[in-house]
Amino acid sequence: MSNARTRLFFLDAIRAWAILMMLQGHFIDGLLDNAFRDSSNLVFSTWKYFRGITAPVFFTVSGFIFTFLLIRSPQTGWNNPRVKKGLKRGLELLAIAYLLRMNLFGLFKGEIYDSFYLVDVLHCIGLSLLFIIACYLLTFTKQKWIFPGVLAGTTLVLFIFEPIYKSMSFEILPQFLANYFTKAHGSVFTIIPWLGYASVGGFLSVIFTKFQEHKKLYTVLIPAYIGVGLTLIFLSSDFFNTVHEMTGIALFEAIYSNNYLFIRLGDVLLVFSLFILLRSFLMNATWLKIGQSTLSIYVIHFIILYGSFTGVGLYRFFHHSLTPWIAIPGAIMFMFICSFLALKYEDHKIEFKAGISSFLSIVRIYLEQFALIAFEVLKSVTEKVLRTLGLIKN
Repeated sequence: MSNARTRLFFLDAIRAWAILMMLQGHFIDGLLDNAFRDSSNLVFSTWKYFRGITAPVFFTVSGFIFTFLLIRSPQTGWNNPRVKKGLKRGLELLAIAYLLRMNLFGLFKGEIYDSFYLVDVLHCIGLSLLFIIACYLLTFTKQKWIFPGVLAGTTLVLFIFEPIYKSMSFEILPQFLANYFTKAHGSVFTIIPWLGYASVGGFLSVIFTKFQEHKKLYTVLIPAYIGVGLTLIFLSSDFFNTVHEMTGIALFEAIYSNNYLFIRLGDVLLVFSLFILLRSFLMNATWLKIGQSTLSIYVIHFIILYGSFTGVGLYRFFHHSLTPWIAIPGAIMFMFICSFLALKYEDHKIEFKAGISSFLSIVRIYLEQFALIAFEVLKSVTEKVLRTLGLIKN
């Protein structure tokens, strides 16, 4: 196995941690009784803070890994095989995201519920991958600094102007498109500002790739991540406040008042530095495989917890009703079950897809036979009606 691939193991470990944190976060947030949501409680407030780190980490590591694979290919532009794979992956994520919000019972009644059009994490990651590809295709013939510059610039623009666009209604757009930009209709995530974490992940990936063969890469990278991370967490708010006092621009005061984006980016860098530091201890095969099976885990957790396709899930029966003494062990069991099922699926993915293909082929054959029978019946009935009306002779 190449040295380049070995360096990605810590990213697989981060993804494993992030997906498991997402599982327990969704379980507890969705099922814990409101009576136990006390922000003054140290345990709950600590859990809540770390839950807030999960999504930024997941978006950042997704952008990092995708960009790493994209730019390490010797081919460039449309000749780069990762471009077509990335386009397929991005569209696939969008398709899966909508499928998970589909209710079959509603379809049988000829209805598509409003929840189908809501935007979640998979929509945003899919669009983020497509955005990174677009940036790559538009800049690969330019100077090498332009591609990472565009990615970093995207993050800064989205993070700095968040106080402005978060209050916009986007009423000019059809609601299914507006859902990508505003949470007013119930979307869980929006492409802005979350694209910013994927794009900064792509930026970090370009820097990482440029120096990946340097012997002292991690010696420099770990303290750099820690230093920048701590600066963003503890000093970025004061920086924006100072800029506001110097310029009088209200935008910087608004950032200072709710500076969660830059603080969370600092948290992400600390998480990266921790996993890089512990990379030698994170080589467990099962742990890494969990990190490589995040999509399967996400789909399975969505079906069990939220009841994709049927509307029947844990959320329907236990929404905000569990005590901590049930929710916590329940979350641990939930993480285990989702991971176990996903790993089993990954082990038998080829056989499973072959079975689905065979099933669809059988369904197609029966549908064709049904269509022929229906046609003959319709033809016979039509002829009888026409004869009765005297429009055709016997």
